[in-house]
Amino acid sequence: MEERTRLYLARHGETTTSSEFRFIGHMDVDITENGVEQMTTLRDRLMNDDLNAIFCSDLLRSRKGAEIIGSLHEAQHVPCPEFREIHLGIWEGMTRDEIMERYPEEYKLRLQDLAYSHIKDGESFKDLQTRVMDKLSTLLKEWKGKNILLLAHGGVNRVILFHALNLDLHLLPRIDQDYGCLNIIDYYDDGPVIKLVNG
Repeated sequence: MEERTRLYLARHGETTTSSEFRFIGHMDVDITENGVEQMTTLRDRLMNDDLNAIFCSDLLRSRKGAEIIGSLHEAQHVPCPEFREIHLGIWEGMTRDEIMERYPEEYKLRLQDLAYSHIKDGESFKDLQTRVMDKLSTLLKEWKGKNILLLAHGGVNRVILFHALNLDLHLLPRIDQDYGCLNIIDYYDDGPVIKLVNG
């Protein structure tokens, strides 16, 4: 039987800036009480799953979720800067309305070319996918045949799912990633199979 490597791919809980439509990217913000509950629910959902390794972004909102989930598993969580959210450059910390007011042309361009457009001092989604998949590919080889959890971010999760599906990144908004959601991808030698999206 072909060896399977299972990736449990989750998003962190609701953040303290969630209600503001603020572009936080690499900013280090905490999760709310509701975010903690979302992570606790996810922890309970994974209680009986055998997680051999737990990885997360090195940002607080991701690390905190990994700590909560890891409390019921022997595996230590390992923070990796490669799994940080997309870097939004000069837009970091700004609300959508502020960006539309100060950078209307750049905002329009971003929407027209979501995959490759760069915000000044930031990344494109193609850059993000390259950064994330370089690290994830290494981990999938190291943990071949095992079950691993990655607790990451909305943008990070989407580029992983799009890589697995071989989809064009321009379609990125068509897959949702709610706070505290779970995706499951099984990796085989002949390619990945997606078992769950935004659960």
